[in-house]
Amino acid sequence: MSLMNPIKILVIPGSLRSGSLNIRLAGAAMAELVEAGAEVSLISLGDYPLPIYDGDLEARSGVPAEAVNLKRQIEAHHGVLLVSPEYNSSPPPLLKNALDWVTRVRERGEPLGHAMRGRPFALAAASTGRFGGARCLMMLRLMLSGCRVTVIPDQLALSFADQAYDDLDRLKPGADRDMLKAMTRQLIDVAERMRHHD
Repeated sequence: MSLMNPIKILVIPGSLRSGSLNIRLAGAAMAELVEAGAEVSLISLGDYPLPIYDGDLEARSGVPAEAVNLKRQIEAHHGVLLVSPEYNSSPPPLLKNALDWVTRVRERGEPLGHAMRGRPFALAAASTGRFGGARCLMMLRLMLSGCRVTVIPDQLALSFADQAYDDLDRLKPGADRDMLKAMTRQLIDVAERMRHHD
């Protein structure tokens, strides 16, 4: 980590459900990011309520203020971690819709999708099944790459997530914890490099 201001990472869970395994994983990831020297913010998409994306609505009323606010939150950080549940092998509508709206925000004459392209994204998922949300992560990676967003190679698909934690709510020692540590360090490293190229 350089002696400059710390890298700022935004953590966005794709779930609002109380007791969500993905919100729990977001917490474990935040602890790793802080340990690595990052400044971390956690937001809830429940604080950015958005209608289902509709081109007619956008043409009539513009992009909703909540989408502009979410875009500005992303813009205020050097990197983003999405922690997503898997619905029918895909990202949940809550997360997909929020990202769709953010790509429509244009301020100060900047190009569409500007905020998301300027910083790296990391992806993680948790589920009680053996695939750990891996199919959802494939879809998210494809979608973000299609928006020309930098998605770091390391990711975490946490299987059997209801049994993955110790008494301190950290991942138990082993491959999952190692992958979480590698992913968070890689996100910070890539964000650091992209910051220097700004």
